[in-house]
Amino acid sequence: MPVPACISQAAEDYRFNNGFLLRSVQDLAPEEWVKRPSDFCNHVAWIVGHVIWARTSVLSRLGAPWSAPWLGMFARGTKLDEGAAYPSSDTLIDAWKEVGGVLSQALENASEEALCVPVTPPGPPSADGKISGQIRFLAWHETYHVGQVSIVRGLLGHKGMMG
Repeated sequence: MPVPACISQAAEDYRFNNGFLLRSVQDLAPEEWVKRPSDFCNHVAWIVGHVIWARTSVLSRLGAPWSAPWLGMFARGTKLDEGAAYPSSDTLIDAWKEVGGVLSQALENASEEALCVPVTPPGPPSADGKISGQIRFLAWHETYHVGQVSIVRGLLGHKGMMG
């Protein structure tokens, strides 16, 4: 089933982010995942965990829940905790791949009816006041954070991903 037109760009953004994030972290050593290049930024493990958490927010809106026991560490408003035992890089990569597959299927199976449901605060912004607008916002939110991973990667001394 094709992705509904009202979320087709969001679906493409999620698809692009799947590969871009994996390429951005593929050559990072496990210890680099939890290294903060400054006090003003989160480490890669926190950013990736947060984006996984955000994807579960999309999935819950589409009736395709996905969870992991550690997701709460990355919820909206949660701050990085230097003393926390974050999931390993392998755990986060495996979760990214798994949730990406579930998300792809959920976007393809989304009904126009479900996407047109009105939303009320609190929750992510929605330009159209519907679930479809929240999904589009969360795709933008994810792209923002995937960009942060690329910046942290550069601050850790790795080559940039886009040239």
